[in-house]
Amino acid sequence: MANMSIRGLDDQVLVRLKIQAEQEGSSLNSLVLHLLQGQKSAAIPSSALKKFDDLDALAGTWSEEEAQAFERNTAAFAEVDAALWNQATLDQRTVIRDS
Repeated sequence: MANMSIRGLDDQVLVRLKIQAEQEGSSLNSLVLHLLQGQKSAAIPSSALKKFDDLDALAGTWSEEEAQAFERNTAAFAEVDAALWNQATLDQRTVIRDS
């Protein structure tokens, strides 16, 4: 199942959602899921929902060559150093045991 964050939610809208969830005896998450799935009518004015487009200019602006160069230059970040990973795991176990 996917997760989602909502940015720019008006404080008053959040308060209304919390009140509605409490009145219905449900969690805020459950209420929002029901509202998004259209199972209940939302009393949230569309003006309270803010649209962000500040990163739109970045989408799709790389050439194919630039994208490939990025992939080549960041490929090492996907590799796991097994010895370092094993040592970190060992160190973490020691900290937990000593706590």
